[in-house]
Amino acid sequence: MGINASGGTVVSRPRLYQTVPVSTISQAEQQDRYLGRTELDRLDDFFSNGLKRLEIAQVIADNSEIIVSRAANRIFTGGSPMAYLERPDVVEDVKEGFKLGTAFYVESTGGFVEAIRNIFSASGVEIPPNFRPINVSRYGAANMRKSLRDISWFLRYVTYALVAGDPSIITVNTRGLREIIENACSAEATIVAIQEMKRASAGYFRKDSAAIAIINQYFDVLLSEFIAPSPSDKLRQRNASTADGTRLQGLQLPQIYNLAAEKVPVFAMKPGLSNSEKEEVIKAAYRQVFERDIRRAYSLKVSDLESKVKNGEISMKEFIRRLGKSELYRKQFYEPFINSRVVELAFRHFLGRAPETREEVQTYFSIISTKGLAGLVDALVDSREYGDYFGEETVPYLRKLGVEAQTSANWGAKFDLYNYAAPRRKVPQFITLFARYNRPLPDQHVYGSGNDPLEIQFGAIFPKETRSPSTRPALFNKDVKRILIRRGFALANERTTPNTAPIPSSLGAKIFKLTQTPINRSSKIGARSGATGSEGSTQAVIRACYQQVYGYVPYEGQRLTRWEIKLESGEITVKEFIRQLAKSDLFRNKYWSSLYVCKAIEFIHRKLLGRPTYGRQEMNPLFDIASKKGFYAVVDTILDSEEYRQAFGEDTVPYERYLTPGGLSLRRMRPGSSDMAATKPIRTDDDIPLFVKLGQPQDLPSGELEIQRRVQQGVPKVRQETPIFKLTSLANKAEVNNLIRAAYRQVFERDMDIYSISSELSVAESKLRNGEITVKEFIEALGCSELYRSEFYAPHPNTKVIELGTKHFLGRAPLNQQEIRKYNQILATQGVKAFVRALLNTQEYRDVFNEDVVPYRRFPTLPAANFPNTQDLYGRLTKQNKELVVPSFSPVGNDRS
Repeated sequence: MGINASGGTVVSRPRLYQTVPVSTISQAEQQDRYLGRTELDRLDDFFSNGLKRLEIAQVIADNSEIIVSRAANRIFTGGSPMAYLERPDVVEDVKEGFKLGTAFYVESTGGFVEAIRNIFSASGVEIPPNFRPINVSRYGAANMRKSLRDISWFLRYVTYALVAGDPSIITVNTRGLREIIENACSAEATIVAIQEMKRASAGYFRKDSAAIAIINQYFDVLLSEFIAPSPSDKLRQRNASTADGTRLQGLQLPQIYNLAAEKVPVFAMKPGLSNSEKEEVIKAAYRQVFERDIRRAYSLKVSDLESKVKNGEISMKEFIRRLGKSELYRKQFYEPFINSRVVELAFRHFLGRAPETREEVQTYFSIISTKGLAGLVDALVDSREYGDYFGEETVPYLRKLGVEAQTSANWGAKFDLYNYAAPRRKVPQFITLFARYNRPLPDQHVYGSGNDPLEIQFGAIFPKETRSPSTRPALFNKDVKRILIRRGFALANERTTPNTAPIPSSLGAKIFKLTQTPINRSSKIGARSGATGSEGSTQAVIRACYQQVYGYVPYEGQRLTRWEIKLESGEITVKEFIRQLAKSDLFRNKYWSSLYVCKAIEFIHRKLLGRPTYGRQEMNPLFDIASKKGFYAVVDTILDSEEYRQAFGEDTVPYERYLTPGGLSLRRMRPGSSDMAATKPIRTDDDIPLFVKLGQPQDLPSGELEIQRRVQQGVPKVRQETPIFKLTSLANKAEVNNLIRAAYRQVFERDMDIYSISSELSVAESKLRNGEITVKEFIEALGCSELYRSEFYAPHPNTKVIELGTKHFLGRAPLNQQEIRKYNQILATQGVKAFVRALLNTQEYRDVFNEDVVPYRRFPTLPAANFPNTQDLYGRLTKQNKELVVPSFSPVGNDRS
């Protein structure tokens, strides 16, 4: 029995194009150096022209239809080419659109003046000699749509390159397209269309010479790359063999992938290099072997070897060998790891790749076990592969994705080896990876991390979330079979023969069956219980068909009205109606055109047969039919199968008969699902433990009352008895006197009647009585007085001053250390008066006390630590205890054992 497995893959994501800053900095980062003068000039040019390029890209994008229209009218004749340009369907009133400015007409020639201008502007343009205009009617509608789409794509590539500032985007996407377009259309016509788009784009910037130069630059790259011949594939040198003589398979990589990849610098020690260039080569050797420049990281270097390789006494190959045998390499990459991990790292350092076969790992594992590190280094450096790739002068480099073709057997582990430094990954990956090829775990999946909650991918079941299927293989062959559970009967599964499977009971799906009498051809429906109805029942069957095939009931304009009438009149059966739904454009676009073939077959199989596929034995014939006969043949094959006839016949709407264990668990474990409610065990009061009963709240109030009750938990009755002094009228002298006394008690923590009040406090009192200042300004005058400074500022450290300040002016203790640091900075830089004003001007003070309320103790309960701190702060007098309340905030990470 043959076994195929995959080594997993990195997380799939669209490859992002590298902008000029990213590529420039990446090059310098790879070489572990600062940016050079040329690179800085390149960045300066990129940023100085950035707004101009964005403006050009925006103008081209806004007028893309007009530009494409001019190009299409230049190469097509005998019709309206723009009618074939694919646009999003927008239903809009034209008159209203003109009023709003959202509707416009695209003129074919741009007007008389534009036509005259085109005649003169095109006079200096070289037209290909074999160019002939293309007749629209002869060319065909399908080819017209493809050609207009390609022209629009060319213009889009130019805008991408303009925004990124990198013409290589155009190179990657257009080189090699000439041969493809010549087979379907005309390369000469495409060149003329690109030239016309170039002139049309430049026409929007006639008075801006800099913008025209930029447009010409990028369109010239587009023309040159389109005309250039298709590059040949980059062949991987695979003449080398493993140590035991195993021949390795040859691989090839399309050149366009190599052009799009991140450039890897290659360094070679040549005799004619300058001293600084030789230093760069040596630094590259250090970075490759030690994964860092050891001269910068450890202030180390091998002076004797450096001088010998500079003077030509030893080759770069010998230099690499001696670095691998050095004591530093032994301490860094040999002693901390087990032998299998040492082999993996040695492949990266000396061959620039990862191990690719199990035999390769076994061979070199045997070498390091018998000969040690020196024997492993000699075997790798003396290998034929090293000689083929690097020779005597070249420093080894990482041969990663884009540099050369990669094998898939070790895909995920390979990129981990390339992207992570050795100290971060100490566990060997390849020896365990190749071992799992023979004995994979049961919860792994052939597609890697394709966790499939929609159950449209074969075998996607991951019961353990602790496993990472990204880099693990899975057993997968023609004999692997998916386990399916019959919907309705718990004991029936796919092992039972479909012919003898029992009819679903009330636990199964609802079945719609259309019965027609030959006398009056009236339509009736039977729904599991055998109930029949009239015309409305027939419509229920039609709705069930739409729901099963499409997944929803479509809009009126999407319904197959003609076939509905035939079904109602008895001209066709339900099976034929299902066939027409499955062959409709709506179904094809939703479940076929946008998906790859295997996933599309999974969808169609579940829609028409009511179950997922069993395995590859069932998928392969349908895949062959799809490749040879197409989509409609797949639909006919499923509907004309013996299983469909036995399960549904001619007049039954297909329903879900089987589902996967994963799908069943998803439905039952979904909160609020009926299955979950049905499977919930019923307990009596005797079954419930006593501690559970005692822990259940009984008749608790809800809403705002419950919130208030919980907020006040643990707060003493004094909170409700605390008086609040608010200035409402200056005419009541007694009320004003009580308010002033409360302010003194709050700020100075004593009644001031028995003390001689200073002149500044007397002035503040008189202003308050006369209405010249507010209560807030009176409190500010007290806090900024000399008495407050001498009593609560001078004798105490800043932290204690902050505690007292929040107590006197906010009615609470400090919330946290962050608040203390904030006010500590104000105290240290601006003094106590600024500190008092900062407290009084907070949003908290305005919300609680505003302008006319004397601050009071507020008994805050949130955060939880603030309540005991406030309680402790108000429970002591200032001169009785000088300890800080702040240490009650336990520091993070404090050992309480």
